[in-house]
Amino acid sequence: MTSAGLMDCKKALIETDGDVEAAVDVLRAQGTIKAAKKAGREANEGVIAHYIQPDSKAGVLVEVNCETDFVAKNEQFLEFTGELAKLKLTEPGTDFEELRTAQVAKIGENILLSRDAKLEVDDTGLVAAYIHTGAKVGVLLQVGAGKEDTLGNDDFKALVKDITLHIAASAPVSVSRDEVDPELVAKEKAIAEEQAEGKPPQAVENIVNGKLNKYFATNCLLEQGFVKNPDVSIKDHMASVGQALGDEITVAKFLRFQVGESF
Repeated sequence: MTSAGLMDCKKALIETDGDVEAAVDVLRAQGTIKAAKKAGREANEGVIAHYIQPDSKAGVLVEVNCETDFVAKNEQFLEFTGELAKLKLTEPGTDFEELRTAQVAKIGENILLSRDAKLEVDDTGLVAAYIHTGAKVGVLLQVGAGKEDTLGNDDFKALVKDITLHIAASAPVSVSRDEVDPELVAKEKAIAEEQAEGKPPQAVENIVNGKLNKYFATNCLLEQGFVKNPDVSIKDHMASVGQALGDEITVAKFLRFQVGESF
């Protein structure tokens, strides 16, 4: 009758002792019917939100979509996405559909909780995040170190921040070339071979290797030129900071979310 969720209907019926008409009135008062009707509408705008555990040992990114950029900039909506991110990490058993429905009723637009992912450190290291201005791009980064003292060092913190900014700007596909999807490598190799068609076999091999190396340098975080100094790779920049601190700094994983991207 109402297109509202099963549990919402059940709660309303319990509240009204099984009186269907009264239950419908309860759902209307809650805004649940309004939310259900909006569920079929496109939600192509939105934001990326994050939450980092107080000890920086775990963090989460979430993408929450809405219908208009106006709502994506709305303070109430942004508070909701921030709280949602916190709950995803600290209370994952929360009824997020109930929260979503209630927010739809308040905001007046369809809202989708599109995706979320977390990173967690088991040894010496931390998780950091960066949300770019406008909240359309967000980054979560897991960094390791050999010494606990390194984590509190200002130069280390500056390095971590710089890497998150770099990932947001450069959109790498993996940390290193060893982690690139084999299908992507095969595709790039096939393109290079096609471009080198007709050349001597040895020349073809050199051309293909050169093209693949260029692909890795462009798309793998550690091999990319640092955005603040493109002449230096991220790997070399990390090594330089690590040497100054007398430690080895590593990047374990990263996540980069962009609103509306295919995934």
